[in-house]
Amino acid sequence: MEAAQIMAVVMRLRDTGQVLGALGVCATITICALYVTKSTAQDAKEGQPGAESSASPINGITIPDGYRDWRLISVNHLAGAAGKLKQVRAQLGNDIAIKAFREGKLPFPDGTIIAALHWNEALSDENNKVLASGFPGAGLQSSVAASAENVQFMVKDSKKYAATGGWGFADFKNGKPGDEALHKTCFPCHQPAKDRDYVFTHYAPTP
Repeated sequence: MEAAQIMAVVMRLRDTGQVLGALGVCATITICALYVTKSTAQDAKEGQPGAESSASPINGITIPDGYRDWRLISVNHLAGAAGKLKQVRAQLGNDIAIKAFREGKLPFPDGTIIAALHWNEALSDENNKVLASGFPGAGLQSSVAASAENVQFMVKDSKKYAATGGWGFADFKNGKPGDEALHKTCFPCHQPAKDRDYVFTHYAPTP
């Protein structure tokens, strides 16, 4: 190969190397840009209210998806404060909870979740008119669940919540958790039911 041809090949290789080098730099810049964009997005996401900010203090429990579709454990009525407090209450359980209640299993197995739904009770004029028409003179009155008060959860994890009898507690009003002071009262309130694994609710008999 003549000197001129050799020189031409060298020049082409040099140009090719410059192009490849430029491509490499571009690729590096692109990767760095993607990394910065991703990191910025993550930082922004972490700074926004999310599931963690909606978690209960102390136990870090969030509202379980689909809990309104869980099966019924029982219902009850709460009244007090010189007639100012009247609530209709229902307790629901996930599959693990329902199985344990039906089998009378104590202590409840890990994974049990019990939801307590509380509504303010109100007289139903609509129902009372029907009752007065259907049962005249009986003096029947109907109360119904009106505005929602709150929802509470008990989550069984014998290791994670060992300090509170194996249960984690959470209280939510309008989708927002109560403060730490409120949650500190949960376990002491349930201690009288220690012989039933800290659960007050009994499984309601089938009608």
